[in-house]
Amino acid sequence: MGEPQQVKFPQEVIDEYAALGVDLRALFSAGHLGTRMGVQITEASADRVVGTMPVEGNTQPYGLLHGGASAVLAETLGSVGSMLHGGVNKIAVGVDLNCTHHRGARSGLVTGVATPVHRGRSTATYEIVITDEADKRVCTARLTCLLRDGRPGDAEKAAG
Repeated sequence: MGEPQQVKFPQEVIDEYAALGVDLRALFSAGHLGTRMGVQITEASADRVVGTMPVEGNTQPYGLLHGGASAVLAETLGSVGSMLHGGVNKIAVGVDLNCTHHRGARSGLVTGVATPVHRGRSTATYEIVITDEADKRVCTARLTCLLRDGRPGDAEKAAG
């Protein structure tokens, strides 16, 4: 899986979280599950989140990319976008995820791109398109997150 890549964040987001002493890469990561699955986030803003995941190690018994693996990638990317939209005072919690699986993938990397459909005060919805290395659509997902008020220390707990 190689070395972790440096995530590109908008400068205003870096500044906002740095003022709180929060490690952005740890906070806006794939978490423990995503790490086990090889998810790498390469670009992150409220307008667009991009990440990759290897097919190898994330397959079902027929050797195809597991639909649940696509769901993990989709929820990770949509959640990061929702967290960035909500800002430091909100916590994004997924409340609805649906995935349509269009084709199988047997090898290589898949890439997910999350873009906002709706960004409100209490919810955020992202469409996530997952493609294979030939740029063919593997999965289309939609994630809605509830943006609830954070409690003091939530960001530090999530990053730790």
